[in-house]
Amino acid sequence: MNILILGGYGYTGKLLAKHLLAETNHKIIIAGRHLDKAQMLADELNDGRVAALQIDAADSASLKSALRGAEPSTSLKPGFLLVAAPTTHHTEKVICAALDAGVDYLDVQYSFEKLKILNAHAKEIAEKNLCFITEAGFHPGLPAALVRYAASKMDCVESAFTAGYLNVGTFTPYTDAMDEFMEAFVKYQAQVYKNGAWTKSNSYDIRKFDFGEGIGKRDCYSMFFEELRGLPEMYPSLKNVGFYMAGGGWLADSLTTIILLGSKLAPQRGLKPMGKLMWWTMTKLPKPPYRAMLAVEAKGQLNGRPVQVRVSCEHEDGYEFTAIPVVAFLEQYEKVRRPGLHMLGYLAEPKQLFRDMQKMGIKLIE
Repeated sequence: MNILILGGYGYTGKLLAKHLLAETNHKIIIAGRHLDKAQMLADELNDGRVAALQIDAADSASLKSALRGAEPSTSLKPGFLLVAAPTTHHTEKVICAALDAGVDYLDVQYSFEKLKILNAHAKEIAEKNLCFITEAGFHPGLPAALVRYAASKMDCVESAFTAGYLNVGTFTPYTDAMDEFMEAFVKYQAQVYKNGAWTKSNSYDIRKFDFGEGIGKRDCYSMFFEELRGLPEMYPSLKNVGFYMAGGGWLADSLTTIILLGSKLAPQRGLKPMGKLMWWTMTKLPKPPYRAMLAVEAKGQLNGRPVQVRVSCEHEDGYEFTAIPVVAFLEQYEKVRRPGLHMLGYLAEPKQLFRDMQKMGIKLIE
């Protein structure tokens, strides 16, 4: 299929294009507001399957024309829209353009507002026989898939806690994606599923996770992703589940708390300055090792006996860790595709997903 990457010349978009060209036979359209940047990346990739296109996500006509294949600058008609740009303010326009053009859709954005809009269009998506995938990437994206992967190694799973470690290093630039990240934190939730029931959304939990050599044990703070909500229904034996994020030390944790409070108190004017402070906290305070890591610790039963399963996956580059799961999923997409609105962690076949991620450079430890 022909895949249009909206935000294709951004940090994540570049990596998506690179891996798609290396791992699949799909043709790629690099799209964004600046045609010169899109064309520069297309030339850099130096592949006959790549085209460049100018699209403004804020312009419905521009989106619809591109997705219908009506743009004279490229002969490719997109069959799939891959949203890698921080465009949550234009989510409604992007979704409606994909629906109007009849193309499938996947996004790598973290946004409560985006989920609300997608859910409002869920019936129309299914009626048009389209497949829309959301909550894709590192986290959200992989926590539910990791739980399902661990559960496949048991007869029944009783608890599954996932934890993330993200130390991006000093080389990570500040981009508009940080503003989107901060907007999501204005509605930050931290509930976990404990003893068969969800805790209150404004409550939080702390657990210690051992991330292994070089990182060791860290205090981790609960963080809710919508993809976790359906796991107890999928696995009735599951009584405890949650996601936790590793702290960065007392100073970084204190600053992060101040940033979150500032974002909530001034959700409009405070986002940009709080976002820049968060970026400084993430890139200047932590010390090596620099890597992105996810781990699951699960307990259950196998052949009538208690069993524990631990699986972790990691990469030195957080942007790679966002792009690789998406491309690994697209490798199995034709097999698992179903009409409707889905989260990647539920639609993907987890064993194949992690095998393909490993092939692309993710370190998998079982």
